[in-house]
Amino acid sequence: MLTPVIDEDGAPFWSYAAEGELRVQSCDGCGELRFPPRPCCPHCQSFASSWRRMSGRGRVWSYVVPHPPLLPAYAAVAPYNAIVVELADAPRIRLVGNLVTGPDAPLNSFPQDRLRIGAKVQVVFAEVDGIAVPRWVLERP
Repeated sequence: MLTPVIDEDGAPFWSYAAEGELRVQSCDGCGELRFPPRPCCPHCQSFASSWRRMSGRGRVWSYVVPHPPLLPAYAAVAPYNAIVVELADAPRIRLVGNLVTGPDAPLNSFPQDRLRIGAKVQVVFAEVDGIAVPRWVLERP
């Protein structure tokens, strides 16, 4: 499976994920949230930032179900989904992941015929090669 390349700007995101927290970089100068993480605010050019904790809630903004040919590691779990989630706390921020039935469920655990744009989701974290990666489950009422 592919794993993220952790750079200096994004390292705090992955450290918080390892603790089960979804955090987004926030500019200390103007307060704007930004993702992906970067050293300078694109709005006010400040280099001061901190990490704001998010609720982990969002909605499916878009999705795709990949079809062959796939990378060999992914062919074995096809069909699976890749979703884009718009965060409830920060609608301009969207994260990519997979909709699954539980934190440790396989990528193909969610039925493809139940995928819906606008579905409310909640973040969960799964360990992939020693890295906690965000995945998504349907939000529980």
